[in-house]
Amino acid sequence: MDIISHLTRTVTPAVLGDDNNPAKKSLLEQFYAIFAARLADQETYNRFANENVARDDQGFYDRVWTDGAHRDQISRELAGAHNVDATASRGLVAMAAPLAYHEIKNLAGTTPVPQFLNDNLSSYQKHIPAWAGAVVPAGMVAAAPAGARISDTTSTAPLQRQEEPKDGSFMKALLPIIGLIILGALAWALLRGCQDNPEPVATPVVTEEQPVEQEQVVVVADVEPASIRLATGEANTLYACRMNVGDEALQNTVMGALSNTFGGEADKCRADVDDNFATDMPAADQLATILPIFSNVPNASMVIKGDEITVNAPDEGVLNKLVSDLQAAVPAMTVVAEGPLDIQNEIEQSVTAAQTAVDNLGENPDPRDVARALSLQVINFELDKAFIPEVNKPLLDRAAQLMKEVPDMELMIIGHTDNQASNAYNMDLSRDRAESVKEYLIAQGVDANKLTTKGMGETDPIADNSTEQGRFRNRRIEFTVYDEATMSGDGISVRDMDTDPDLNPLDSNNDDMMPDADDRTRTTGTANVNMPDPDLNPLDDNNDDVLPDSDDPSRGTALDPNAQ
Repeated sequence: MDIISHLTRTVTPAVLGDDNNPAKKSLLEQFYAIFAARLADQETYNRFANENVARDDQGFYDRVWTDGAHRDQISRELAGAHNVDATASRGLVAMAAPLAYHEIKNLAGTTPVPQFLNDNLSSYQKHIPAWAGAVVPAGMVAAAPAGARISDTTSTAPLQRQEEPKDGSFMKALLPIIGLIILGALAWALLRGCQDNPEPVATPVVTEEQPVEQEQVVVVADVEPASIRLATGEANTLYACRMNVGDEALQNTVMGALSNTFGGEADKCRADVDDNFATDMPAADQLATILPIFSNVPNASMVIKGDEITVNAPDEGVLNKLVSDLQAAVPAMTVVAEGPLDIQNEIEQSVTAAQTAVDNLGENPDPRDVARALSLQVINFELDKAFIPEVNKPLLDRAAQLMKEVPDMELMIIGHTDNQASNAYNMDLSRDRAESVKEYLIAQGVDANKLTTKGMGETDPIADNSTEQGRFRNRRIEFTVYDEATMSGDGISVRDMDTDPDLNPLDSNNDDMMPDADDRTRTTGTANVNMPDPDLNPLDDNNDDVLPDSDDPSRGTALDPNAQ
């Protein structure tokens, strides 16, 4: 587990933004090691283990190091070692601390953070400078081997200020002799080793093992914790549900718990099953306790990720009780109430996360991974508008380049809204926003045939619509691989039965559930996909549509000649 590499990849872009200053990146890398060493101390960690630490809580740094002199030393030494302004150094570490804390907690999973950091000490100990011994627990700073050169990233100022001992001349006289003795011993050891084992010094064993170890580190660091997002409706029904899991075994475990609590409504839950996500979930065995408590609160939302449960509800009193009840039921988990919506911060973090995901795609990426990465960004359209914000354009430019480089990549762009207007208005708005993204990508050189759009309006929420936070998350653009959209039961109904798969292909209107080339309005139609009898004439007793149903003996081939 290469903790420093993970934090450099996930936290550094969020802290620095567009600033690519190598000195600042190096400063943060060294701070992560010092920070991890501090969190490895159980007493330090216990001070805030039960806190709801916000990702933008810059005061968190002060709670990790309560001694002001230690904080000053850290920022001063880091600034000096990396040639960065001391004030800027203090700001960087204060911003990085809460973000790094959340990432380390996610990496630790069910393992207590101090234990996890102590178990993986070797992955970050080498980054801890010698001067940090005063600000981290004893034994965390690695002892430098005899004769080893001090790291370039370690402040050497204290060494320059040391006075030479009075008997320095005598010691200087001995140094050449000591050096000759050491060299002689090394030469003898090397000769003896060659006689005992004639293999070259650089044996293949070492060179073969090292790449394997590095590959394992990358795989572990890239895996996201499994998660589930839920929302209840007015009558304590399951209003929305999404899960991200690493395999079908975990999916089945979660679905079983959902079915036991919500019955048939558990079928609403959509799952992204991919090896980018973990195959275990700390809360999986406790869902039988968690879900019934949550289901009794109407219009509530809940996100379970790692060892943290985040909940929200429109009533503050109900929300506080929900937090209290869940924490009492599952004390091993951290239960927090979702904080106030900070739109700007949400947008910035989402774009950074998407950029990082795109950075990690590598050559010839899987289109599913591209779609997942692009879906991480929040495209926050203005009210009732479909103009793409400037902040999203650089990422869409990168998406366009990827689509031009990968010939078999075909994406569907899906627009979603909250429920704050009429169904028809929301359907049109979501479609227009998806079309706006498509048009932008085409303008950047993407083949129009590789892009399809879909407007879902308010019909496919991922959160509640009773809170500001929930509505914000429901207003979104999602990307998916077109083949997946046509084949999966993910709420996107696409049927390629003919060039005009209308409910009545003989008339002049396009009233199906899928936009067609001959449909100038790009409408998704007036029919309800959940109707048990979607006939051309639903008032009669026969089933005369062209979409075969189980109760149609003709399997949809017989049309009603009297249908209007």
